[in-house]
Amino acid sequence: MRKLLTLIAFSFGLIAVPTMADAPALDVTLYKIPQCTCCEDYADYLRQNGFTVTVKTTYQLPAMSRAAGVPDAFHGCHLSFIDGYAVSGHVPVTTINRLLSERPDIKGITLAGMPLGSPGMNGVKTNPFEIYAVGEGEPTLYAVE
Repeated sequence: MRKLLTLIAFSFGLIAVPTMADAPALDVTLYKIPQCTCCEDYADYLRQNGFTVTVKTTYQLPAMSRAAGVPDAFHGCHLSFIDGYAVSGHVPVTTINRLLSERPDIKGITLAGMPLGSPGMNGVKTNPFEIYAVGEGEPTLYAVE
């Protein structure tokens, strides 16, 4: 009987089910060069996944990426800062959520370049996305999506 009453209460909206929308959104600051449009698409992707995103343009992206611990060969086309971590490039939100959940002792993660089919990029995904952890020393593979 209790299960039936609970089911009825859910059906009529008398019991609220927590959703991602109920959780406070994490603030993201995304830096991009002024001409880039895929970065805006990536910002929209993050917003659709529960983040609050502020986009700022800069001509200092390479220097900012290096300062965030991302080696030149691993730069993405934009750089985000999320809850104390740098996120470079079109990193899927599943990997960002894993980073924020595990909280490893790294500076951040990167998906180098602008891979086709990655979040915010047009085209068809042709290879798995290799996301690297960056910080002190050489980057190490963090996730493959």
